[in-house]
Amino acid sequence: MHELHIRLARPADDAALARLDRDTWSTLHAVSPRPEPPYSPFFDDRHRPEDHLVAEDGDGTVLGYVRLVPPTPLPSHRHVRQIQGLAVSDAARGRGIGRALLRSACDEARGQGAVRITLRVLGHNAPARALYASEGFTVEGVLPGEFLIDGAYVDDVLMGRALG
Repeated sequence: MHELHIRLARPADDAALARLDRDTWSTLHAVSPRPEPPYSPFFDDRHRPEDHLVAEDGDGTVLGYVRLVPPTPLPSHRHVRQIQGLAVSDAARGRGIGRALLRSACDEARGQGAVRITLRVLGHNAPARALYASEGFTVEGVLPGEFLIDGAYVDDVLMGRALG
């Protein structure tokens, strides 16, 4: 594998991450409509740089990101982190970057004091589900037909794992 570095996002990553997000948009994983100009910034009050880990190659090209946040602001939920987005550029697929980002998110969650990590994935996204399962995530619930995407009802699959 080429040189890979994973770091916390910086405000200056906004344009590169927004472009990556648009370029990787797909009904395989997106529940919102395809982005259209004028494009919103990637970072905002709910999507802060410090909530994202960025994968870049040796020359600083952004290859992917993962968003890791507390699932709710409740004190009783402080011990959990949730992955709310994972993307890898098409050109960088098959190089283990998604797996590296997932492992880094688990390490970061542990560092933040979490003992559990969760995520949601669309039922028809077999590649993502296989990656998550291979990293110890198990299906903890299914919301059948939760989304209507391209005229088909799609399950929302809840997955999680302990960070012990």
